[in-house]
Amino acid sequence: MKNTLSYKGFTARIEFDPDDNIFFGRVLSVRDIIGFHGETVSELTTDFHNAINHYLDVCHQRGEKPQKEYSGKLTLRVPPDIHGEIAAAAAHDGKSLNKWVADTLTQVVHSH
Repeated sequence: MKNTLSYKGFTARIEFDPDDNIFFGRVLSVRDIIGFHGETVSELTTDFHNAINHYLDVCHQRGEKPQKEYSGKLTLRVPPDIHGEIAAAAAHDGKSLNKWVADTLTQVVHSH
């Protein structure tokens, strides 16, 4: 995925604020807000690592289990005719339904 950083199993989305001339980011897939920033990519990366390490330390001190990324399991409900078309497309590509959907979703996400 573009504009992301990963560290210790956590992924963050990165953006740039032209008004303040800084990069900033927020960790995805956790309910807690974990933000960080930097004027350079190096500063941004260092602050991201520090933010994750701080989050993990706080969780440890509180005896809480850190929130992690999504499990990778996704349940979808689609109309039966679409389900059939997806199954046919997967078979045409020689893939399992799960592999075809995962590949297609990956392609869509990376195209943005």
